[in-house]
Amino acid sequence: MTSEELHHLARQLSCPEGEFGIHLAENMNETNIGMTRNAMSHLKVSPNDYIMELGYANGAHLAELFAAEPSIRYAGYEVSETMHAEARKINAAVSQNIGLWLYDGRNIPAPDNHFDKGFCVNTLYFWPDVRVMLNETARVLKPNGHFCLTFAERDSMEQLPFTDHVFHLYMPEDIEALLPMTGFQQIGIDRQFEDVVNKTGHHIKRHYVTLILQKSVK
Repeated sequence: MTSEELHHLARQLSCPEGEFGIHLAENMNETNIGMTRNAMSHLKVSPNDYIMELGYANGAHLAELFAAEPSIRYAGYEVSETMHAEARKINAAVSQNIGLWLYDGRNIPAPDNHFDKGFCVNTLYFWPDVRVMLNETARVLKPNGHFCLTFAERDSMEQLPFTDHVFHLYMPEDIEALLPMTGFQQIGIDRQFEDVVNKTGHHIKRHYVTLILQKSVK
């Protein structure tokens, strides 16, 4: 792929748009479902929990979340209008307790101390300021609320040529170093390895991590 094509792919991964974005999101759901399931498992969802997600893409994973605990409520926030429309279509029959919203990728349009738990998968790379976004996420969680932050580690992502564009890559220790400046403390970490086929058709061994964070009570 040319540099221009790689840049276009990276931009689409950060905010899928149009028919290309719809097909890309289907592929992302297939290749990232292991990471998504890992994040959701660490939520340890309880009956009637109010769950928040940043970056739901086409929302194809929500049926599994509600199958595990139908009594929950869910609010998802997404920057892509295309993904917002697709997720509403895909989840129309899943549950009436699903709220899907567009946001600007910086400010979560929800009150303070609103959600029990939250998660995001593979959206960290596109946050304009990780410290600010973690504080914003902590703001909308209830005291002691849990947040699962799942992302592929820098050494894996650097194998992918498109991550030279748009992406900001991290190791777990990069995020851990920021936590004292946020409303979170880390209460767990799960590092995993999996073989996947990347967006350009190559097999890679992906290292990913779920950081289990808890809102600090001050």
